[in-house]
Amino acid sequence: MRLCVKKGFLAVCGATVTSLLLVLLDLRRREGASGVSLESGRRGSAAGGQVGGGEPLRGADLSLPHKVELKDIFIAIKTTHKFHKARLELLMQTWITRAWRQTYIFTDGDDEELTIRTGHRVINTNCSSAHSHQALSCKMAAEFDLFVASRLRWFCHVDDDNYINVRALVELLSGFPPALDIYVGKPSLDRPIEAIEKLGNNKTKSVFFWFATGGAGFCINRGLALKMVPWASEGRFMRTSERIRLPDDCTIGYIVEAVLGVKLVRSPLFHSHLENLQLVSRAQIPSQVTLSYGTFENKRNIVELKGAFSFEEDPSRFKSIHCQLYPDTPWCPWSSVARG
Repeated sequence: MRLCVKKGFLAVCGATVTSLLLVLLDLRRREGASGVSLESGRRGSAAGGQVGGGEPLRGADLSLPHKVELKDIFIAIKTTHKFHKARLELLMQTWITRAWRQTYIFTDGDDEELTIRTGHRVINTNCSSAHSHQALSCKMAAEFDLFVASRLRWFCHVDDDNYINVRALVELLSGFPPALDIYVGKPSLDRPIEAIEKLGNNKTKSVFFWFATGGAGFCINRGLALKMVPWASEGRFMRTSERIRLPDDCTIGYIVEAVLGVKLVRSPLFHSHLENLQLVSRAQIPSQVTLSYGTFENKRNIVELKGAFSFEEDPSRFKSIHCQLYPDTPWCPWSSVARG
């Protein structure tokens, strides 16, 4: 298993990528809302003390209006070169069409065709393609640095097997008061994870914290991200990851909870292939923020959504999900009927 690129080289590559994309990001911010402009729809649940059915938010006025638009969100997809066709093509056909100006793909190999199709929003991190904690953290470091440089209000990370429901994402983020530090997602464990933190003089200590699994996606607002910079920016994310010897999503949780003392807001609206996706009903799909596909307990794990596409035509069910949410999509079987 190849090691991730050295920290110094990562810092140079990250700085180069960041500088090349800063102009693009600035122009994109000035263009105004991209895709659809989405209204806040979850303020009622937030005012009741919870967000999307997750952990209560205490000590703040949760009725405070806070409209978030799609143009405020930086969406990062983590992938690897071998999945550009197998996984990214599906995302390009479905949810990315609704958020392409906000979406950046972080990978480990050059792909000229994909780069052109995405308007040069593909970042070759030069990280290893291995699934080691070093390689995963290498890519997350590049994501975080580019988000900080973008000056956008929200950082949302997903994997290449996630479907983002763009409307639900904007509605969820609109429910948070701007004064709070927000880290929202879904844990994959039913208890805090234990990490062994390396200290000086060959000493260690145990630390316990919650983290949102990257396989379901998570979001962090800008105020919190800026507080994370001393442990997460310009190559320091890799050093922090090495300190606890855990991968990228765990390192995010460590910085937020164990170092900064900010609690994860747990939301059931994020989903990964590590859970039983068959429990998500058709009626629930419009309110879910992310969905996924894969295997669970050695069985096919997908949202059991019947539609015009057979399971052979749409094994992930992402096309069927997309057509339920956006029936006017040209390739949806009933699009001509939906357009009236």
